[in-house]
This record gives sequence, structure tokens and C-alpha cells, in this order.
Amino acid sequence: MTVPTYPVETTAPPTAPAPAPAAARAQLLNQGSVEQYRQAIAAGVDRVARRVADVDRPGTGVTPAELAPLVDRVDLDRPLGDAGAALDELEDVYLRDAVWFHHPRYLAHLNCPVVIPALLGEAVLTAVNSSLDTWDQSAGATLIERRLIDWTAQRIGLGPDADGVFTSGGSQSNLQALLLAREEASADALAPAARAELLPRLRVLTSAAGHFSVQKSAKLLGLSPDAVIAVPTDAGRRIRPCAVREEIARCRQAGLVVMAVVGTAGTTDFGSIDPLAELADICAAAGVWLHVDAAYGCGLLVSPTRRHLLDGIERADSVTVDYHKSFFQPVSSSALLVRDRRVLRHATYHADYLNPARMVEQRIPNQVDKSLQTTRRFDALKLWLTLRVMGPDALGALFDEVVDRAADAWRLVSEDPRFEVVTRSQLSTVVFRYLPTGPGRELADAANLHAREALAASGLAVVAGTRVDGRHFLKFTLLNPATTVDDVGHVLDLIATHAGRYVHDHATAALTCSVG
Repeated sequence: MTVPTYPVETTAPPTAPAPAPAAARAQLLNQGSVEQYRQAIAAGVDRVARRVADVDRPGTGVTPAELAPLVDRVDLDRPLGDAGAALDELEDVYLRDAVWFHHPRYLAHLNCPVVIPALLGEAVLTAVNSSLDTWDQSAGATLIERRLIDWTAQRIGLGPDADGVFTSGGSQSNLQALLLAREEASADALAPAARAELLPRLRVLTSAAGHFSVQKSAKLLGLSPDAVIAVPTDAGRRIRPCAVREEIARCRQAGLVVMAVVGTAGTTDFGSIDPLAELADICAAAGVWLHVDAAYGCGLLVSPTRRHLLDGIERADSVTVDYHKSFFQPVSSSALLVRDRRVLRHATYHADYLNPARMVEQRIPNQVDKSLQTTRRFDALKLWLTLRVMGPDALGALFDEVVDRAADAWRLVSEDPRFEVVTRSQLSTVVFRYLPTGPGRELADAANLHAREALAASGLAVVAGTRVDGRHFLKFTLLNPATTVDDVGHVLDLIATHAGRYVHDHATAALTCSVG
């Protein structure tokens, strides 16, 4: 893949006249257009396949300033009239500069390469276009989603009364979990005045290393600005159970109500897993809702070797899972699971046109009764076909591979004198930074920021960044079994080159100024 250049001026492609009604109707997928559908989809698949085969780096390093003018010049009111021409244009505004997560030197965020059976599911679900709100819009799709929810709940161990629903992602799952926790904590506050008095006193305890969506959810749920209490972590960046216990007691003494404790099974930065069994003991004794955010760590549910790392998750009241992270599914594919299906009533509203009460009486399943969404994609189909083609053990083996590779990467970084590494992850992240020696040590933060930006601009690799104790660090997130230790070593050398050059240039400039 060659790195593209971006001309300032381009000649606009020829445009077709506005389509007549009959021509517009011909674009609808129906009995008369199936051959056109086959050709258009095949052409799109061929474009992507050629790109995937040609990729030699995870990106091109394109900047918004370079790409935005090309997108802005597209006249959306003047159609091209031909799928081939539209795909040609798409090459320029998207495919050429796409970030490719299947490349082994994409090491930045929780984006995974995707398995082919899931892509087959994506093609099927978009063409049929089922909506997973009511039975009369989905039929068998409803039952497939419910079966996958049951399967996941069984893997977690939530018990016979468990239920759940697919969501758009971990943030939505966490939001719904905290909504349910809020409503359960407010169950006795039926009068508006009592509820208004209670809401400002509700508190949520979560790890200082937990996901920001907990804070965002609290804001969306109308809780007070200081409703989320960040509980300190230990040296492994896991929440400290004793601190949770102390915080619950402190809140009660202050007249506050802890509505939920959020445990994390795979923090975004450190891949740390909170001591779930101890949290379950504390929450059971205090009568507090326990939510486990396993958006990242849910791959352990199918791991042949590491399932024990989730011990205690079976005692949670609710669990977030993101199949589009560690199950190698395309975005979006996520779910919220609950121990007691009755709590999902807090998301239920009846509309005469959609899910009238008589449907409940007739025992007609409607997923809209469980969901924050109404219209909703049949994302469950991707996981269904993946399990039917590959099986859970194969997915677990892939996740085990990336966790093993992260352990190799941690050893590589920890033994390299050019770098400082933070705690070893239980999953597949490595947080580290380039550490200059001698003169220029004070430039470490700026050098690491520069190295990340320079690496991204080259397109040769992509890494993430974060802050640890107020300092800038870099982060590998490994979710690609094709990534090798050699790939990691090569990226480390690139980082050291960029950061070392930055330190040398700035230290030299500072010395010149002081001498002058």
C-alpha cells in the first residue's frame, strides 16, 4: 500500500441526472433487483478484499486538514448514478485512508480484527433489515437473540432467572445497568417528593481505573455531580475491597445511599480485573447492587485456560459484555445481562401501536420491553453464525493468544532499558513510556507525546496514550493474534527512535541557548 498524496484541487467527477421515480424504485432490494444486489455487493466486497490484501501498514497517517477538503467537495445533491463510480469516490474519501485493525502493528485501542462468519452475518442482517423491537418485525431473530442471551448468562453463571438484551456497546450497557440499579434503590420512593429528595443522595462506587461511561451514565440519570466516587486501587490497578467497604460505611453515616458498586473485569488502560468475589461479598452484606463491567474481559468466558479470572462474576446483579472486543465481532455487538429478569421492567413502556398489553397476555416476545432502544439491529446474528461455524473454544483460543502475546510484550518492554513499564496486565494491554537517561530526562512527557504522533503520522504503527500519576505514557492494546513479538519489538524501536531524536534535538537546542 503506497502512502497517498492529497492534491489541493481536483476535478469533480461527472454526475448523473436526477433519477426518475422508476429508476429510484429499481434501487430497492426486491424480487426484481436481486441480480443488481448481487453485483453491487460483490463489487463492494471485492474493493475491500483488495484493500485488505494490499495493506502493508495500519494507516496512512492522513490528517483531518488533508482529508476534510476531499469530503467537503462531494456534492451530496448530485448523485453519481452508478455504484462503481460511488465506490471509486469512496476509495478517495474513506478506503484509501481507513485504519486497518487487522494489521499486526495496530496496537492502540480495543478494536479487534473480525472473524469471517461474523462478516457473513453482517451481510445477511443488513439485507433483511430486521428490527429487534417487536416480534412482527423480527420473528426468528428475536428467538436467536434470546438464545444468545441465555447462552451468555449460562457462561457467566447468573442462574435460571437471568435475562438481558443486546445493546450498541459497553457505554449503553453500563447506562442501562445503572438505570436499573437506580430504580431498584428508589423502589420505596414512590411519591415525587420522596424521589426528588432521594436522587441527590444516591452514590455509585467504582474503581479509579474504571471506565468513564460510569460518570457519564450518572449525569444522564440525573444524579448529583459528585454521585460517582472513585475508589482507590492497589499496585495492580484493581479496586481495593477494604476501601469499598469503608466507603459504603462512610456514605451511610453521611445519610447517602450507595445504589451500586461497579466492578471492572478488564480496565481499558491496564486490563486489570477487580476482585469480583470480594466485591460480591461486600455488596451482599450491604444490600447493594453489584454491576460488573466486563466489556473487555468477557472473552475470558470462552477461554480454555483463564476462565477462573472471572470468578465471582456469577454473583453480579448485572454484567456488561462487548462481543465486539474480545469475541472478534464487528461493531456493534454488545449486551447487558441481569441476574433477575424482573428488573428489566424498569425499561418497559407500552405503546398501543407497538407492544400493547394484550401481547404480554398472549406471551408474544417483544425485545423492546427490555431495551433502551426501539428500532435495533439484529447484531446477535453475527455472534450466532460465529458460534455455529467456529464454536466458543476457537474464540477463546484466539483471546488466549493475545493475552499470551501481551505477556511476551510486557517482558520485552520491562527488560528494555530504554523504557519504563507499569504493572503487568491480566489481559492484553502494556502501559509504558520511553525514559531518557541523563540530560533531557525532564523531556520524557513531551518525548512520548511526540513519538506517538510521529508514529501515527508515518502510518507504520498505531499506539495509544494515557496518563499515569499525572505523567504521559504510551499503551499497547493487543487484540490481534497475528501480532508477533517481532512486531512489538519493531514498534518499540520506532518509538525509541522518534523519542530519542526529540530529546536530542531539544536538549541540544537548550544547551546552545544557554551557552549563547
